[in-house]
Amino acid sequence: MRMEGPAASLYAKQMERRAAKESLFLAIKDVGSLDMLPVGKATDIDRIDVNERVITLERLNPTPRPTTSPFLEGLWRFQWFGADSPGLFAVNFLLERFPSALASIKQLDLIIMDGYAKSTAGLKFLNLFESNFILTTKLTVEGPLRLKEEYIDGVIEMPNVPESSIPTQLKDSYGQVLTAFEQLPTPVKETLSSGLKIPLSGTFQRLFLISYLDEEMLIVRDIAGVPSILSRLDGSPGVTGEVTEYES
Repeated sequence: MRMEGPAASLYAKQMERRAAKESLFLAIKDVGSLDMLPVGKATDIDRIDVNERVITLERLNPTPRPTTSPFLEGLWRFQWFGADSPGLFAVNFLLERFPSALASIKQLDLIIMDGYAKSTAGLKFLNLFESNFILTTKLTVEGPLRLKEEYIDGVIEMPNVPESSIPTQLKDSYGQVLTAFEQLPTPVKETLSSGLKIPLSGTFQRLFLISYLDEEMLIVRDIAGVPSILSRLDGSPGVTGEVTEYES
């Protein structure tokens, strides 16, 4: 059955938007998202190519008030890094001090829920030890597109070391470390097990814009206009079905 009128126009916009998103994801894949950390590995051509496709997609944004949209909440994964977040800066700072063969980032995820955001950077050292750097922030709506982010705390988790992955020549030393750990006072063990928590309240805040939001993609721009691109890892609370054009 042939569609006509508003239905045909809406369908055409949805297909155009889908094609623009696919084009953007292909550009990011060609560059290599996680390899962009430490930041600076992307060439000017890479950044221009991605930004051109971001601009094309932003023109098709179906959500004119993203800061209050139910689409915003949920679990997101960074696909392209660009914003001036100190959390991202901290990961960069750490990785720049190790050769790429010794330290790498597995993923950078973001949970947004009830006015708070929690960023989790999964790190791997020596291809053996895994750890997370977790940054919690408070989000305040400043307008239909603008949010203020205030930092609350950061947590560096204790590395997760699978015993099966430890080289034979290091197993005796690893066993000695475990024995020493078990002999520590209980409060000390609990503190170390839960990771190192760094209070950050009152130390930093920033403004950023949400330039695109739908049920599967989020694009934010920092105050310099540089975009970061995230894809959803789960469904938004209370949101189902295809995205539609919202009234402004």
